[in-house]
Amino acid sequence: MQVWNPEYEQMPRTALVALQAERLQRLAAYAYERLGYYRERMDAVGVRPDHIRGLDDLRHLPFTRKKDFRDNYPTGTFACPMSEVVRIHASSGTTGKPTVVGYTRNDLDIWREVISRLVVAAGVGSGDVVQIAFGYGLFTGGFGLHQGCERVGATVVPASSGNTDRQLLLMQDLGTTALVCTPSYALYLGEVINDRSLRDRVHLRYGMFGGEPWSEEMRAEIERLLGIRATDNYGLSEIIGPGVSYECLVQRGMHLAEDHFLPEIIDPATEVPLPLGEVGELVLTTLTKEALPVIRYRTGDLTSLVPEPCPCGRTHLRMTRTRGRADDMLIVRGVNVFPSQVESVLAEFEQAKPHYQIVVDRVNNIDTFELLVEASEEIFADRMRVMRGLHERLSARLQSVLGIKVDLKLVEPRTLQRYEGKARRVTDNRRL
Repeated sequence: MQVWNPEYEQMPRTALVALQAERLQRLAAYAYERLGYYRERMDAVGVRPDHIRGLDDLRHLPFTRKKDFRDNYPTGTFACPMSEVVRIHASSGTTGKPTVVGYTRNDLDIWREVISRLVVAAGVGSGDVVQIAFGYGLFTGGFGLHQGCERVGATVVPASSGNTDRQLLLMQDLGTTALVCTPSYALYLGEVINDRSLRDRVHLRYGMFGGEPWSEEMRAEIERLLGIRATDNYGLSEIIGPGVSYECLVQRGMHLAEDHFLPEIIDPATEVPLPLGEVGELVLTTLTKEALPVIRYRTGDLTSLVPEPCPCGRTHLRMTRTRGRADDMLIVRGVNVFPSQVESVLAEFEQAKPHYQIVVDRVNNIDTFELLVEASEEIFADRMRVMRGLHERLSARLQSVLGIKVDLKLVEPRTLQRYEGKARRVTDNRRL
């Protein structure tokens, strides 16, 4: 079984822990010196960088939350001047403003390194043609996988997302052997390929999928339909993008790139660290990032860490599939969506009431996002043209803020359920 960087991926645990401790010490000093919000929080609890001598001292450092990116928008989280930032990416934020992330040249080298590990672990190498069906742009998925695939010598087809007919044409004409996309889109492509009797003309062998939760049952169906080995991977923009963890062909958990990203599992309610093997919220610390160092970032993802050695020979801890969210974030077609984003848009429209219901489903293996919104009484009493105008303006604004197409339905006042306690705004009917 191939390993991209045996020196680090198969490093003895004692040596890896020593490396992590050394890098954590440097990170604490770097963040304290360059980022005021970390310095203020450390000072508030009496922690100085020289107090961080080993991994046991990690618990003394402050947590970072999504709110910190919002409060320091756009580039207040950057620890170096813009002249040293060579690339910007962004993900959706909770108020319509994106979470902006920056990379120095060294950061991009690290990103290529961890993606190279991911790609090789998935079975892909210099003889493969990799078709990337993630969107290219501010989203980290497309560019992230692209640069790692090139580094291992694979031929990259940057097909971007959507346009299924074009995807299938490229697969056939260019001899695509590896596919990168969301698992739900892979499943859809598999069904179309079989419906059109194209299996003999498509020569896929591997699939590297991420961006949304998926189950072992879904993996088995993708592998059956496409005739491939399908592997999972995990990442998030605030940390680096894809490449934080990745499956090997053993398919028993995702190997964390622990020399670059230090993982913890905490109880999301008490913030107390949990032992290995217990399910809790994943917390990540970047050990080597320059432009955007992050200390103890609360990802909101629920998972557990697997300490047992993997048969592939990699020594880094593995994380299990994420089991849900510690907060209310949804992942729809690879895009992060918060109910608070919907609320912020509705507040912009006087004729839309603050009563809504989100219904997420999976139809023909593609995620759908339905939004029911109560309109004002005047809208329903007025002419149809006025309601149509509100529908068009609100739909356009929602798609702009959320980054996905919304099936909007305006309903009459007082038709949606009210709650005495915490409102349950989201119904997720997807079977993961």
